[in-house]
Amino acid sequence: MKSIRTKLKLNNKQKSLMAQHAGYSRWCYNWGLSLWNAAYRDGCKPNTRKLREVFTNHTKPLYPWMKNLSSRVYQYAFINLSEAFKRFFSFGMLRKQGLGKHPRFKKKGKHDSFTIDNCGKPIELNGWNHKLPFIGVVRTYEPIEATTKKITISRQAGDWYLSLSYEFTPTSTPKTIDVVGVDLGLKTLATLSDGKLFESVKSYRKFEAKLSRLQYINRNKIIGSANWRAAQLKIAKLHTKVANIRKDALHKLTTYLAKNHGTVAIEDLNISGMLANHKLAKIS
Repeated sequence: MKSIRTKLKLNNKQKSLMAQHAGYSRWCYNWGLSLWNAAYRDGCKPNTRKLREVFTNHTKPLYPWMKNLSSRVYQYAFINLSEAFKRFFSFGMLRKQGLGKHPRFKKKGKHDSFTIDNCGKPIELNGWNHKLPFIGVVRTYEPIEATTKKITISRQAGDWYLSLSYEFTPTSTPKTIDVVGVDLGLKTLATLSDGKLFESVKSYRKFEAKLSRLQYINRNKIIGSANWRAAQLKIAKLHTKVANIRKDALHKLTTYLAKNHGTVAIEDLNISGMLANHKLAKIS
């Protein structure tokens, strides 16, 4: 399986439709979580099927606005809730805590997303314009050729992204070097045993002053106001830009290693632990 996440090019009407579906998914997830918790307190064992039956027969008729949105959204919201509880009750190797925390209520504007499918039929994505179930035709910034069963649309820093997984046939490339060692670092991203050096992008350092200024300007704005939201969006977009620069550098490094080397040996170094130090994290 191969996964894709790409940015969507939407007009204002399409953005409003995406936000409505994301809000629908959030509403159903929170409704299901509230009912699930109440059922557990009463000694019952809820599941996805029971939630869907109660919602379809008793709750959905009370909200006419739900008829204007895809019914697949609430079904996947309940499926995601059920998977969250499965992770919570599944123990790890130490069997002291679950693989995930107890599901929490979702908040508007934080991890907005929804999932839809084509009622069992495959979804064909070809080229730049794609016809999605119920959503209609959307445009991407890059061409996509894939056939998938479901898609997830999410919002990050004011932009909407399309995510999907599809089956593909892997192909091998001729290797210039059979075995290579990789020395990960902080001042440099990586040094290979053949002498090739990958410089650290230092994306946070480059935009630290601009980020500090945006946060300083936002310090006295009233939380929840229009000016506060606009400032928060600018800060989120800058954080996203910094993260994308890092991701791009990592993708280029891993792609180079996979295409040109048969075996990759990496030192046992706790990079994530070192980056937890705020002084060292700024270097990368």
